[in-house]
Amino acid sequence: MGLDAVIAEIREKGRKEAEAIVQDGITRKDEILSAARQEVEKIQQIVKDDVEKNYSHIISQEEAAANLIVKRQILNAQKDLMDQVYKQALDKIITMPESFHEEAITSLLRKAKQEIAKGRVSCAARDEKILKKVLNESEFSAYTFGSVIEIDGGIIVESDDGQLQVDYSYRTFLNQVWESGLKDASDCLFA
Repeated sequence: MGLDAVIAEIREKGRKEAEAIVQDGITRKDEILSAARQEVEKIQQIVKDDVEKNYSHIISQEEAAANLIVKRQILNAQKDLMDQVYKQALDKIITMPESFHEEAITSLLRKAKQEIAKGRVSCAARDEKILKKVLNESEFSAYTFGSVIEIDGGIIVESDDGQLQVDYSYRTFLNQVWESGLKDASDCLFA
């Protein structure tokens, strides 16, 4: 075998080994790229899932905050309306005719008699004349006129010794009715 043949054989063997190395390199490169693509896809999916999760969380928070604001506004509007109804009810009671107030004061004195047998009775300036007239009746001879006080109507009765006082003012009764019937009133207005 000649030197040319040995060189040709070595060259052929080198070329085949080079081709094998290049082919292994290409195969290895493809494997690495494929693994990298898979890793990138995993990372992209994780990021996408995180973004969707954060987006959903933010949307939920914003919706909850918006709902809370709307609910607060509705409740404030309802409270304002209920306050207006309360004030109108009190105003209506106050503007009732004198006969109504006389009957009310008489009835309230009868009720007060069960708790305070003798004492001073105070009332609003508007009702002073009515109260003095009612106190002149023999049924209420144990009571004296106390004073004019700042109330919307009704009476305040205090025992002579000052130890006991009952508040039978219109506002007190309206507050009791209001608190006991507030849910029913709210249901009627806002149901």
